[in-house]
Amino acid sequence: MKQYDVIIIGSGQAGSPLARKMAKAGKKVAIIEKRLVGGTCVNDGCTPTKAMVASARAAYLAGRCNNLGVHIDGYSVDMPQIKKRKDAIVEHSRSGNQKSLEEDPNIDLLFGKGSFTGPKTVKVELNDAGVEELTAEQIFINAGLQPVIPHIDGLQDIDYLTSTSILELETVPQHILIIGGNYIGLEFGQMFRRFGSQITLLERGERIMSHEDEDIAHEISNILAEEGIAVHAKTQATKFEKDHHGRILATLDINGRTEVQECTHVLIAAGREPQTKALNLQAAGIETNEKGFVKVNNKLETNVPGIYALGDINGGPAFTHIAYNDFTIVWRNLLQGQHLTTDDRPLPYCMFTDPQLGRIGITEAEAKNQGVNYKVAVLKMESVARAVEVGETRGLMKAVVDADTKQILGAAILGEEGGEIMSVLQMAMQGGITYDRIRYCVFAHPTYTESLNNLFMKLDE
Repeated sequence: MKQYDVIIIGSGQAGSPLARKMAKAGKKVAIIEKRLVGGTCVNDGCTPTKAMVASARAAYLAGRCNNLGVHIDGYSVDMPQIKKRKDAIVEHSRSGNQKSLEEDPNIDLLFGKGSFTGPKTVKVELNDAGVEELTAEQIFINAGLQPVIPHIDGLQDIDYLTSTSILELETVPQHILIIGGNYIGLEFGQMFRRFGSQITLLERGERIMSHEDEDIAHEISNILAEEGIAVHAKTQATKFEKDHHGRILATLDINGRTEVQECTHVLIAAGREPQTKALNLQAAGIETNEKGFVKVNNKLETNVPGIYALGDINGGPAFTHIAYNDFTIVWRNLLQGQHLTTDDRPLPYCMFTDPQLGRIGITEAEAKNQGVNYKVAVLKMESVARAVEVGETRGLMKAVVDADTKQILGAAILGEEGGEIMSVLQMAMQGGITYDRIRYCVFAHPTYTESLNNLFMKLDE
């Protein structure tokens, strides 16, 4: 049994920086990674997908720049080169991360599968054979999520894609059928449409983007339709099979009507689930909820003292920046004696379709359900000077404010650089800056941000 001060399971965006911080404080750290250092963000999520989104946008611009007076004839998409560029970016990030762990004398990086054997003991089945037994007073779980694979007749008989395997394609699929109408499905759908694929997207709910207000979802649907993406709501696949030509036949239930859709590829984007089953949490007495997420308090500690769960696996918002913030809360509490919590922290996020959707705070629907005396301001991007000048007028800005206090409660910015504009409002919300002050702020011209003046002017029209 090897004795450590700290054991970390998973080298994602909370685990790796926590290992380095603990090691710098003089603690002996073991960090266990079953696959690749960096977690989902570096290897299968943010880094590779945004690299490929950039390539897809370049293709989009090449195909529509005639209205800007620039003519590009005969451009083509080089999928092997797109993958090569993506792989190089991922490898650079991953190798730098791994090197920093391996070179620290206080850190042991173990590649293998970790599972609990007791409240403070962990077994590691090493990838290169062998087993190690570890113990520590402080253990941190940063094992993340994995794609949910729905139970559909015949699905296991086709070579379906996930958000991980689709990143390895070196040819552009002819026709992708996407199961799921939220962030992952929409980003990949638009990306591969711009590469040249036919895209059919299925959403079993009433509409795509169920967590957003209806007007935002409607606007995104229009953008996707404009680019030739077929979106079917209230639709689910009930069966898959291959014909004698090797093409996939999908039997669909479209609002009670049966239809057979032919495609060449199927992407499963039906959500993600916690990777807790393999951790043997019951051996340590660690509690999970009905969906398998590790239960934690507002300081990210489980019901077992000294054991913490950080990032996606604790059931909080599944975003890299939230995992990293979990890390900052934990290390400052444990090493600096602070008393930070997850209570009332802002939860910004961005969907990297084009245009982007930046979101902070509550939606209009949530404000209504909470009984808040609220007002809503909406400004179409076609009325934003900067958007008109650069030829990107799709989308809108929307803000929800408290009619009594004038505080900003939430905002959705669907437009070019929507995430950057949203961040300005996030800072205003954190600083208590009211909307009536923002509408008279002096912003640089011409920028997207200066149109926040016009957005909030609408509240008094």
